[in-house]
Amino acid sequence: MATETDADLLIIGAGPTGLYAAYYAGFRGLRVAVVDSLPELGGQITAMYPEKAILDVAGFPSVKGRDLVEGLVAQASTAHPAYHLDRTARTLRHGEDHVVVGLDDGSEVSAGALLITAGIGKFSPRPLPAGDGWLGRGMEFFVPSFQPYAGKDVVIVGGGDSAFDWALHLEPVARSVALVHRRDAFRAHQRTVDAVRSSEVEIITRAQVTQLRGEETLAEVEVTVDGEEPRTLPCQALVAALGFVADLGPLQEWGIEVEKRHVVVGPSMQTSLPRVFAAGDITEYPGKVRLIAVGFGEAATAVNNAAVAIDPSAHVFPGHSSEG
Repeated sequence: MATETDADLLIIGAGPTGLYAAYYAGFRGLRVAVVDSLPELGGQITAMYPEKAILDVAGFPSVKGRDLVEGLVAQASTAHPAYHLDRTARTLRHGEDHVVVGLDDGSEVSAGALLITAGIGKFSPRPLPAGDGWLGRGMEFFVPSFQPYAGKDVVIVGGGDSAFDWALHLEPVARSVALVHRRDAFRAHQRTVDAVRSSEVEIITRAQVTQLRGEETLAEVEVTVDGEEPRTLPCQALVAALGFVADLGPLQEWGIEVEKRHVVVGPSMQTSLPRVFAAGDITEYPGKVRLIAVGFGEAATAVNNAAVAIDPSAHVFPGHSSEG
């Protein structure tokens, strides 16, 4: 099998951490290739909440997910990375001074080192039991854009951050928004919960959506509250924000030490395998905090240490980017 791409560093995962790692690898003078199973750059941000305001990125009091990804892509472009999108890494084998990763399209990428920035891995949304057959007919799992919901009656099912974020952002756009959750307690950040409670969003707890009705497209839903008779809500758009199931997929078969679906790393961000590093939400170590800001720092640490694995004469610390 012919090797499609040769690179100094192969990055698996094109979310924020992977994009920043691509930039930083270019800063270190490394040739970069990036693989992602999604068809677009940006990882979960692009797929799930491009319109969400992100508040914990240094230097930005608030930045939309879409704008953050756009800036990271522009920054990464200085490294001229070779992108392999809509492809999944399947196999890993080690050579004497390199690794080779096989992709699901039959191609291979050979690199001096591998950096895994795959977030939570490949993710799929948890299904809504009553929603079978309604996907694309009024029911969706994500809200990549708010405009399609303008003037509609929207029902959001869930009690996590995504459910409350979407409720808050859709309230001024939609005709009405109702949030249905099976418990009284919520997993969402308290500040967002308070903001939704102060809005016009109707919050229905101890409840489940038990039926979706309509002809070609959704028109109304039945909501059953514990101890009460079912009620009918007008609904032309339902968002099933029930979370998702994460799967590390083939990575688990590579012999990497994994703990609770996360890749275990040391201080240099190296995994249990030689020439294989990891950064971002996928990593696990004592005191780990899963924030985008943390992922950026881990990416720089991983790239600097990978540079030495690729070229033993290199230094871990490359100097500051502001130095002439």
